[in-house]
Amino acid sequence: MLYICIMKVYFISGLGADSRIFCHIQLPAGFEPVFLDWIKPEKDEPLSHYALRLGSSISKEDPFCLLGLSMGGMMAVEIAKQLPPQKLILLSSVATRDELPRYFEYFQKLRLYKIVPMAFIKSASILKRLFTAEDEEDKKLLEKIIHDADPEFLRWGMGAILHWQNREKPGKIWHIHGDHDEILPIKYIEPTYIIPKGTHLMVLNRSKELNSILANILLPDR
Repeated sequence: MLYICIMKVYFISGLGADSRIFCHIQLPAGFEPVFLDWIKPEKDEPLSHYALRLGSSISKEDPFCLLGLSMGGMMAVEIAKQLPPQKLILLSSVATRDELPRYFEYFQKLRLYKIVPMAFIKSASILKRLFTAEDEEDKKLLEKIIHDADPEFLRWGMGAILHWQNREKPGKIWHIHGDHDEILPIKYIEPTYIIPKGTHLMVLNRSKELNSILANILLPDR
């Protein structure tokens, strides 16, 4: 009888999203997806500290992989600095503060995330993201995900990203990015894989290509 060794791949979603955003992602045989759900942040908690609390449920006994989407990629980087994975995969994300768009510096100084109503942010997000989703079911899913997002978590997350100070890359990173990403422009990044015309939400509408790339990363000798 043939036994397949199972390795867990821990998924971390982006700000304002949850595990549903990965609904089209399929891992190759031998890999088990585990979704790390957001936990309540502490008052003024730095992203690096939050990430370590989030990753505390990861088993230290067995090899594992990490995959982070957008803000989840930043979390994955911070976890990997303390708990090295077999593979660290970033999707539509950044590995260091230097890869963030320059205008993030202005947002940090103005501290707009402190005063802008989260209802406005959520409404703007819905309008923006629905137009980037091609499939009608995906549009409905995105609308529900954003509707369900906790406003206080959104406010904390925006501040945590703007104040993130990491400039260290913890070993080799497999970085997948779209060249039409409007949130984290590719011009600041040197990704391992580029998805032509891929947007920040290509996890939904370019999943076939992403699944193929993930198989190449996780099973390089297939």
